[in-house]
Amino acid sequence: MGLYDFTFYDLIIRNAVCFKEKGAWFEAVDDRTLTFSEYKEKVDHLACGLQQAGIEKGDRIGVLGKNSLEYFLLYGAAAALGAIMLPINWRLSAEEVAFNLNDCESKLVFADKEYEEAVQGIKEKLPSVEKYYCLGSEGGGFSAFDSLMDNPGSFDPTEVSTDDGFVIIHTAAVAGRPRGALLSHGNVLCADMHFDYLFNVTAEDVHLNLLPLFHVGGLFMATTSFHAGALNVNMDKFDALRAAELIEEKGASMMFTFSPILSSVLEQHEQTGKSIKTLRLVAGLDTPETIEKYQHLTGGTFYCLYGQTETSCMATFCAYNEKPGSAGKMLPLTVVQLVDDYDRPVETGEVGEITVKGPMVFKGYWNLPEDNAYTFREGWHHTGDLGRFDEDGFLWYAGRTAEKELIKPGGENVYPAEVEKAILQHPAVEKTVVFGVPDPKWKEGIKAVCLLKEGEALESKALIDFVGNRIARFKKPQYVEFITDLPILDDGSPDRAKIKELYGGKQ
Repeated sequence: MGLYDFTFYDLIIRNAVCFKEKGAWFEAVDDRTLTFSEYKEKVDHLACGLQQAGIEKGDRIGVLGKNSLEYFLLYGAAAALGAIMLPINWRLSAEEVAFNLNDCESKLVFADKEYEEAVQGIKEKLPSVEKYYCLGSEGGGFSAFDSLMDNPGSFDPTEVSTDDGFVIIHTAAVAGRPRGALLSHGNVLCADMHFDYLFNVTAEDVHLNLLPLFHVGGLFMATTSFHAGALNVNMDKFDALRAAELIEEKGASMMFTFSPILSSVLEQHEQTGKSIKTLRLVAGLDTPETIEKYQHLTGGTFYCLYGQTETSCMATFCAYNEKPGSAGKMLPLTVVQLVDDYDRPVETGEVGEITVKGPMVFKGYWNLPEDNAYTFREGWHHTGDLGRFDEDGFLWYAGRTAEKELIKPGGENVYPAEVEKAILQHPAVEKTVVFGVPDPKWKEGIKAVCLLKEGEALESKALIDFVGNRIARFKKPQYVEFITDLPILDDGSPDRAKIKELYGGKQ
């Protein structure tokens, strides 16, 4: 630990003194509560156990599970040892899980009991994994989590710097493969400070932790709350009725949302009468109708932002009412520049690619030096997203560059190429184009326009199920349209722009 360094484990040490007996974590599934001092004590025991199990600085720890106290303890213990967390989206297929674990050469794997069977099925494909542990209190064939806690709690100190890697979060597949975005301790702590400052978070706040800890929004809202000495009220998975109950019971004051989370909580409030008046702030992405309804019902504030995993969750930010429809202004410690195809800055009001620099920018994609060189060209992180600045300095999102077209159903990232690859595995499909369309529930849905091989017939549901059995089910198309004439460019490839123009209307 250098004189000028500060890591997530340093924060744990600090908070164990500053907020000693105050509640840090409440586990909704079994009513467990941990104070800040108790959290540090458990983290120390777990760090000691992990060190005895062979974990050293820089080793990757794979985690496949729902939100839990054990999950958050692993973040703390990894930070203490300088290890790197590798949270896995539990909605992925077994093959996708195997890819992520192998991509980062995980040394240990922790899994919920419900995912043990899936992990057992891919063990022979995971040569780097040395040991498997159950993430919860009960497990099947994996070693018990508690076996790592039965020790004095003293571990050998490790030199960990602010700039060292802390967590790898895989983004959606580009050119058929996901990329692991490496975030440092500094990235996480800088994001925490931005959120704490912009949301005015204090130790009196209560965060309803309902987004998964494998998602940058869920993780950073949890660490933001922890940073400020606020209480994290943890849900293992989202349930609208239970969320409304917890807001009332625990006085939850803040949460992060992707459509349709907030609208379903508001519906439960109206149906059951559960009070949500303490919910003073909600941040994320949602429809204007839902945002305005929330603000009217509670008097709270909805905050909008632009960001991605690679920018530690956000780069611009504002209250919705400041400029409805915009993504806000630059963060205090972030510079955003819009550029043309030749990386030349564009004028105010013109659309350009969103590029970012500052301490929020990630360290790079794991083991992809060529991708990193291209992404970080000219000394800026190129997001692949388009936007424009208005005269007041507010950013307006304007879509994605052609090379990085992305669909975001319910806040998840889905690249069309990955879905198209799965669709083309069906023997009846000749060609396909996948793109995003407006969706009343998910805000953006996935649509596949398909040309079948001569003489073939196929039902939409059959194709949707086919795709859902090959990649994560949230990536399967919600809409399928079969056509007899697919517009083609001179080089023989599908004319994506024309196809989207013809078939991309409201569903």
